[in-house]
Amino acid sequence: MSIPGSGFTQLRLDSVSRRFGSQDALRDLDLTIRAGEFIALLGPSGCGKSTALNCLAGLLPLSGGSIWQDETRVDTLPPERRGFGMVFQSYALFPHLSVRANIAFGLRMRRLPRDEIRRRTAAAIRLVRLDEHADRLPGQLSGGQQQRVAIARAVVLEPALVLMDEPLSNLDAKLRLEMRTEIRRLHQSLGLTTVYVTHDQEEALSLADRLVVLRGGRVQQIGSPQQLHTRPGNWHVADFMGYRNLWPMRVRSVREGLTTVEADGLRLAGDPVAPVAVGASVMVAVRPEDVQVGGADAANAVPAEIEVVEYQGRELAAEARTASGLRVHVRTERRVAPGDRVTLGVTPQRLLIFPAEPGEHPAPAPRAEEGAVVEEAGLVG
Repeated sequence: MSIPGSGFTQLRLDSVSRRFGSQDALRDLDLTIRAGEFIALLGPSGCGKSTALNCLAGLLPLSGGSIWQDETRVDTLPPERRGFGMVFQSYALFPHLSVRANIAFGLRMRRLPRDEIRRRTAAAIRLVRLDEHADRLPGQLSGGQQQRVAIARAVVLEPALVLMDEPLSNLDAKLRLEMRTEIRRLHQSLGLTTVYVTHDQEEALSLADRLVVLRGGRVQQIGSPQQLHTRPGNWHVADFMGYRNLWPMRVRSVREGLTTVEADGLRLAGDPVAPVAVGASVMVAVRPEDVQVGGADAANAVPAEIEVVEYQGRELAAEARTASGLRVHVRTERRVAPGDRVTLGVTPQRLLIFPAEPGEHPAPAPRAEEGAVVEEAGLVG
């Protein structure tokens, strides 16, 4: 089975907005999706990602902006005339119809010739590897198999765009991994254009060509998985992309690309993501895997005590506390136990410093005689 041309070269969202009463669920979303691209809309509950998907699908009218498929405006068209496929979180299969009949349903609604319906349905069944289950009812299938039926039903229509709304959230951990691989395989083999909604950053990183991170209905950052993983645009994106260590601090000094920050007597040197001034309130972000458990010569050396340890196979996830009460999340292959006194270190280039937004987690100001000093950022405990 193949998708005979995507039907467009790009899909463009221009200032797409959606309000519910006086509440902005989505505001000024600008996004250009290239044919064949896999886009993940990522963010916490209520951030606007499902609203954006439903606006694309035509299930919600826009409050502002427009959607264009090349030079054709499509937000004014009803859902059935947009030519998009939809995969829902709940599968939305007909319980009284077999796998084969569920997949063929959309083709029948389009009144295609009987032979073509048979051919395309058989090809879709083979594609999702359900040949042996074609005559079973949905209730006789596992969750993963039902989701495969839902995907086959969407792609059998040979849509210009496939929309997926958290399709794996109802599956157990093992099935989620398996289906993740299946979705990526189908996307690549069919040359699909896919927009995928998820709150799982690991899922988004593994599947997408580009990620769109939303917060409060607004875009926070758009970029490749590598860009968002290594260089989040602000501390909210960092928080969502796995930077579990987020500490409010103030800038003590700035020199040659490195910035020294401090709070409660703890002083660290790091890499500013955007320019910050001496005395400014900032958020410091570090991934747990970037925190080293080692000797006193470690960069940004900080004495701490291990409080909680979780076994995670080759690695341990630990939570430590410094003398000033700062909690530090760590991932390490070193064997540690609650009560161990250790020295933690972070390479300055792995310690990201973000300007804090007004009113966000202000840290105590540095002492007046130190606040205006501009010096070389050293490694201090």
